[in-house]
Amino acid sequence: MAGFSRSDFTLEGFRRQLANVDALPQLCVLGLVSGVMTGAVMVGFRLLLEAGAALYMPNGNPEGFEALPPWVRALLPLLAVSVIGVLLYRQKATARKLGVGHVIERLTYHQGRFPLRNWLNQWWVGVVSVLGGLSAGREGPAIHLGAAASSGLGMRLRLPHNSLRVLVACGTAAGISASFNTPIAGVIFAMEVVMMEYTLMSFMPVILASTMGALVAQLAYGNEPAFRIPEVALGSLMNLPWIVVTGLVIGLMAGVFIHLARHAFLQGLPLWLRLGSVGVATGALAWWFPEIQGIGYDSLAAALNNQLTVSVLLALMIGKLLITALTVAGGVPIGIIGPVLVSGAATGALAGMLGGWLWPDKAADPGIYAMLGMAAMMGAVLQAPLAALMALLELTHIPHMMLPGMLAVVVACLTSRQLTGCEGFFVSSVRYGMHPLQQPLMQALSRVSVPAVMERSLVRTERMITLEQARQRLETNPTWLVIERSSDDKPVLGLKAAELARWLLEHDEALKEGAAQEEELIDLLEIPGQRLEMAPIGLQATLSEAFLKLQDNTLDALYVIHGYRPKQQRISGIITRGAIERYYHYTDTRHSDPRDPTVSQ
Repeated sequence: MAGFSRSDFTLEGFRRQLANVDALPQLCVLGLVSGVMTGAVMVGFRLLLEAGAALYMPNGNPEGFEALPPWVRALLPLLAVSVIGVLLYRQKATARKLGVGHVIERLTYHQGRFPLRNWLNQWWVGVVSVLGGLSAGREGPAIHLGAAASSGLGMRLRLPHNSLRVLVACGTAAGISASFNTPIAGVIFAMEVVMMEYTLMSFMPVILASTMGALVAQLAYGNEPAFRIPEVALGSLMNLPWIVVTGLVIGLMAGVFIHLARHAFLQGLPLWLRLGSVGVATGALAWWFPEIQGIGYDSLAAALNNQLTVSVLLALMIGKLLITALTVAGGVPIGIIGPVLVSGAATGALAGMLGGWLWPDKAADPGIYAMLGMAAMMGAVLQAPLAALMALLELTHIPHMMLPGMLAVVVACLTSRQLTGCEGFFVSSVRYGMHPLQQPLMQALSRVSVPAVMERSLVRTERMITLEQARQRLETNPTWLVIERSSDDKPVLGLKAAELARWLLEHDEALKEGAAQEEELIDLLEIPGQRLEMAPIGLQATLSEAFLKLQDNTLDALYVIHGYRPKQQRISGIITRGAIERYYHYTDTRHSDPRDPTVSQ
């Protein structure tokens, strides 16, 4: 086959191709595999929920809390927080990080590598929190399980870290897609909330993963939409001002939710008091309003179809939102997307009822406001307007809801950000500057691994060599000489081979004149030339990792090590600060608007 060598079809060749920024076909293959894997994981998680519900829930329904006796549903949250407190909080603090926030943290600071213990914890914590009657969703666990499983595949195959980042996005999108049967919303959520960027190289693999995740879920659960909603229409445009007011209220509620969930005072209380408060508060409210327990999709469907009373809607609007925030602040790692959707839908339904009371001839159906409230609350809490709009479209299957939906979502997002100072539930702002994933330089350098730009032409050598050995080192016309020192505490040095070649030319003239001897030793630290102190970096690392290592250690170059056992490691190349800068400026010139200022550091 023209243009391909046999090595391109080996695993090593696959890794080498993935290191480049234009490895689109290889990333698409990974997207397909990731989507199938995440879809299967999500089906397994839902089956685990159903198996647990079959033990004590009426009709085996994971959301059937309304049919339980009041004392049982009030006791369940206390039991759930006790189990989580005993089993989870006996582990190290790093093992207790779960959910979407953990996914973003691993992507930001660990190049998308996930610990196995956290992944295993997410299975049982997700099941206990939902079946234990806490106000918790299944989307957070789905995203964590899918992203970590996809990343684990890449780690198992020892793929470069730039491809791990794409695999995390693929697992995230497929997790949302399989959970809601919303493939487009899954893609947008992954790019907008987790990756925080939109690039062609990421979009296409993520689209494939989201598609496959939805297909696997549909094979198990059918192709029915998540909610059955009657065909409705907005009617009079006089509803638009009231939609603006509804979006304003929801934006304020989203801000209160985020501030309460992240409140330093609540998080600083003793563990027993935090967990006890979560269990008691949830159980007390569930005694009268069991609708606030669990994910709440049954209550969401009822709100969309105008089947809930005002008292229940108020409990979902205020009680479920506050209980969810208290649960997060109390240290219970739960999924918040489902509860946020339910609370937003209840708020919208109440706004629709109030509008119908104020002007009965012009007001739209409360179910419409419930749809808009659902999307507005999701957009405001996550600061993800596009993902919220796509969720609105795919969950309702009513395209003409997009116009009022855009208005409600934008107003809610602006209110939450500008009036309450919230920048999204999952992304905490850095005191100075942007979140690392939002920095253009770090984004660009994270898309490619060091093999794509490293200099491979090198020769390893000792510090002291003879003239004959020096000539042998230069026979292959290397670019770099890697000088290895005898002491482990001394850094490896890099010397341009041209410097040694120039010195040899001058020395050959001295030999002809009789001023030098052929057998004398050359000290490569003494010949004229610039020597760069170098630190090691792995072959799988991205350019962003290399750039940060150069910055932190005030170095100008790194040597790239290849091999997974210390005694078998070899040096595969050298990457300099100049090579990274040239790559960034080259891609910036190719892909950016020349009118935009170039980011430089």
